[in-house]
Order: sequence, then structure tokens, then C-alpha cells
Amino acid sequence: MNYNAKLILTLSLITCFLFNPCLAKNNNTKELNMKKITQTAGRTQLGSFSPEFAHFNDDILFGENWNNQDIDLKTRSIITVVSLISMGITDNSLIYHLQNAKNNGVTKEEIAAIITHNAFYAGWPKAWAAFNLAKQVWTDNSIAISSKEQYEKTIFFPIGEENKAYEKYFIGKSYLAPISTEQVKIYNVTFEPKCRNNWHIHKAKSGGGQMLIGIGGRGYYQEWGKAPIEIKEGTVINIPANIKHWHGAAPDSWFSHLAIEIDGEETSNEWLEPVCDEIYNKLK
Repeated sequence: MNYNAKLILTLSLITCFLFNPCLAKNNNTKELNMKKITQTAGRTQLGSFSPEFAHFNDDILFGENWNNQDIDLKTRSIITVVSLISMGITDNSLIYHLQNAKNNGVTKEEIAAIITHNAFYAGWPKAWAAFNLAKQVWTDNSIAISSKEQYEKTIFFPIGEENKAYEKYFIGKSYLAPISTEQVKIYNVTFEPKCRNNWHIHKAKSGGGQMLIGIGGRGYYQEWGKAPIEIKEGTVINIPANIKHWHGAAPDSWFSHLAIEIDGEETSNEWLEPVCDEIYNKLK
């Protein structure tokens, strides 16, 4: 299933939620758990010289083959690295795929064992060349992939940019990615562990409010005077207008939700005081 088809399916489900909220918890959220692999090197380097090759590289090899879910990305990376080494390819292509393997979870110990094993079948000189490149990628002083980057690989939608415009209304860092800015406005809001927004109210004369759909990690939603509600992938929260509430990440987890604004008359947001540690520290 290509990106457009996934997006259409997801937005169709969201539209269904808007008119049938009770269906939300029964829907399978597997589509939201897939990480889309994209590639633009073909068009960037060969788009004008050989558009057909660029199409095969970006849309078929990486667009379809690398997004096939029958093999996980770590296994697919290992297969690719072994294939390149066996052919004696030790240029930038191998460096790219070694880095890709590392990003997909292959450790220094694993890549050393992989190259050593392959040496008996592909040849010792090829292994030496591959080790020289692998050492550059898995250096002891290399910067480890951040927890944000690791988490981003687990969700379907992009995390987006740091939410600077609203940072004064948050404790901790949050990130904002527009998913739809026409018809129904939808944003992916991501919270680092312990991050939460202030108490706030979505005001409206009629209609209004907000819907949240959990798409990754673990978080909480709480209305004033009520117990907090845990949000996981697939959890749907319907927030009525004129209700004081907050939402954010659990203390030990990144958290993302889609935020869907509900149309109403004379709508506005009122930001209030932060969620104090006494309330937040009671969460698990």
C-alpha cells in the first residue's frame, strides 16, 4: 500500500470517528504503526539525466520494495549489506546502507559477526574493505541515535518541528506536525516524556471542542475534578467545548496524538495555569 493510499485510509477512519466516535476503539490501528521509507536520491541526482531510472530507484526500489512489510527493516538492511559486500561494492552505496542498518537496530557486535560470516563465502579482501567502512559508522565516539529519533521510527505520522509558538503553555518540549490544513484540520502533537500542556478550555457558543486519537507511546488526558484517562495507540478522547482539561505524555514515555478541531460557533482557546507536580506525579 503506497503512501497516498495509507493517508486516504487513515483520513477516512478519522472522518468515520467524527460521525461515529463509538467505532474508534474497535478499529485496527496497524496502519498507524508503519514507518514510511522514502528516497529522493534518484530524482535529486539523476532526475533530469535519467528520469526513468530515478523513478525506479525512488518509487519502486525504495517506495515499494523497502516498504513491503513481509520482512522487517533490520533484516532487510542486513540482506542489502551482505549483497553489496558480496559484489565487492565498497563505495558510498555501502556506507549509506551500513548507516541505514545501524539506524534500523543493527549493533556493532552484530555487524562484525555478519561481515566475518560473509567473509568465508564472499572473500577475505571484501571483508577487510567492509570492516574499514563499518568502523567509520560504528565508531565508539559516534553519536547514538536519540530517543526522539528512535521513537519517531515507531509511528506513522511525522513528529514535525519543535512547537515554539506554544511552548509557554507547555512543561517540557512538544512537537507539531500539520497533517491536514483543509476541510478538517488535523495536527500530530508529540510530547517528550513528562511533557504536558497547561490546563486549558476550548470555548464555543455552540459545537466546538476537540478530538484526540492516540497514535504512539503513552499519555494521559484529564478533566478538571475527574480522574486521568490513559491514552495509548487507538484510544479516542472526545473533549466537549467549555471543559477545563489537560493532556500530555506519561512520565516514562514519548507520546503522540492527532488533534482534530471540531467546528463550532464563536470558538477560542483559553490557556490557564500549568499542571502542578502534585497532580502529575501521581501518574504511573
